[in-house]
Amino acid sequence: MFYFLVVIAALLLGYAAVLVTFVRKGRKIPPAAYLGLAALNGLILAAVLAWAIAR
Repeated sequence: MFYFLVVIAALLLGYAAVLVTFVRKGRKIPPAAYLGLAALNGLILAAVLAWAIAR
């Protein structure tokens, strides 16, 4: 479970880095990008809660 959390956290950081490059280049972030970011955040939150409850 710990490795799953690490992988999801790495994906979240990578996705956020891509969005930051969009902003730095002056492009608008697509609305669907916010949905993807929210999905990754929700996934890591659910995984952390499941891991904490299982301990």
